[in-house]
Amino acid sequence: MIDTHICSFCGLQMEPGTGKMYVKKDGQIFYYCSTKCQKNHKLGRIPRRVRWTTAGRKALGKV
Repeated sequence: MIDTHICSFCGLQMEPGTGKMYVKKDGQIFYYCSTKCQKNHKLGRIPRRVRWTTAGRKALGKV
């Protein structure tokens, strides 16, 4: 079975062998599909307030 992960910021499904996995010291695991998602998460942006994320599109009523 191939493990597919969902990006922790934008909510898109990533193919195996792509993206980055970040593990915090407390054991939390974050998966990022791109550096765009990683940098936005590091800046403290909330995915619901960013238009191009899955949560942002849902908040706007476009999904």
